[in-house]
Amino acid sequence: MKVAGNGQGKILTPEELKLLFTEGFVRERDLALFGICLFTGCRVSEALALQTTDIKGGTLTFRKSTTKGKLKTRVVDIQPGLAQLLAEYQPLKAGALFPGMRGKSPTLTRFMADKILKAACERALLVGVSTHSFRRTALTMMSSAGIPLRVIQEISGHNDLGTLQRYLEVSPEQKKRAVAVIGF
Repeated sequence: MKVAGNGQGKILTPEELKLLFTEGFVRERDLALFGICLFTGCRVSEALALQTTDIKGGTLTFRKSTTKGKLKTRVVDIQPGLAQLLAEYQPLKAGALFPGMRGKSPTLTRFMADKILKAACERALLVGVSTHSFRRTALTMMSSAGIPLRVIQEISGHNDLGTLQRYLEVSPEQKKRAVAVIGF
């Protein structure tokens, strides 16, 4: 968990996610931004770099030029929960999906995203949450649901499985289920 800006962002429980998305975030823009981070497992910087044209045919395209390693373009399906958040958010017709302040930045900045999240966490009474919490939560949820690591790697854009595995949290319940299958 992040403490004073150090460590990893916490993995959010379903209850904490519900609190953030019902009481924490107050603007459709903020719901859409962090919804993209949660439902696609992307980095906040990747979500901030999206253009309105990156949403089409029920998919979101994270262009190679805006990903961390700049190695590969990723296309992620938009599932119903995210589709609803995007439908409620009405961005401009063309350009940045999350435009910045006029004349200051073409897109919303990381600093502003951090500020939005901090205010949302204060409203929802949550601590230890960072913008990376949504990515870690999404990837851990996929892993907990039994999605093969190779599939999660393709969605997250990680270059190697070792890096991906550092994101995933193993719950006591998962350990219990794992040893329960042993026997003859």
